[in-house]
Amino acid sequence: MRYFLELRYNGGAYFGWQRQPDMPTVQQTLEQSLTTLLREPVELTGAGRTDTGVNASYYVAHFDAMQPVDDPQRLLYKLNFMLPGDLAADTLTPVAEGAHARFDAREREYRYFIEPRKNPFTRHVSWQYHVPLDVARMNEAAAMLLEYDDFTSFAKLNSNNKTNRCRIMVAAWAVDEAGVLCFTIRADRFLRNMVRAIVGTLVDVGRGRYTPEEFRAIVASRDLSRSSAGAPAQGLFLSDIRYPADIFARRTFRNMLF
Repeated sequence: MRYFLELRYNGGAYFGWQRQPDMPTVQQTLEQSLTTLLREPVELTGAGRTDTGVNASYYVAHFDAMQPVDDPQRLLYKLNFMLPGDLAADTLTPVAEGAHARFDAREREYRYFIEPRKNPFTRHVSWQYHVPLDVARMNEAAAMLLEYDDFTSFAKLNSNNKTNRCRIMVAAWAVDEAGVLCFTIRADRFLRNMVRAIVGTLVDVGRGRYTPEEFRAIVASRDLSRSSAGAPAQGLFLSDIRYPADIFARRTFRNMLF
């Protein structure tokens, strides 16, 4: 029996999603708890890899159980009791045997948060950046991303990508009443380190290092050496994953902040 698991995590204590030898990861932590509860080996397949320190306010993984889970809510209660405080399981849903958390995903969304002042309560979930930023210029540059489909300029070296092509549907900055910046980007797929490299380069547009047209030239160049350093990991959240309606529909509400 196959199940989709919706979950959330703060990635600060983990070396990313994917299981690694001798390093704590989200996948490994979940698998150990599920194996104990179900009394059978459990191997999770995630919707994608998040890097070290990156968060997920929404994530989906699937696993197969030899026996049906009679009471999913009770299992979730026990699972959350076992998991550390930085990892939460929200729903457990039976799906078709062929449903796949990674390959069936059609869109993914990330959000990146920048706080313009020191805040001891958000220092682990935002980039506290104190240089004034021109958000209008940043949005002008961000809109240009929708005109391109090759993002080699923001692709991590030696990632073994078959292609650096992605289709971006949304890329925009918003500012709340407290002055916190949120960058939302949605695409059919993302390259490793792509969002953080884009954010770092857009911040350089906002502080005047590049003009929007120079940002366009960086994108068009397909040259990683021309983009800026990646933004810090703690400000980045995987915030949504979308599937065809006949595969899976999100069952959790979107959090107002993340």
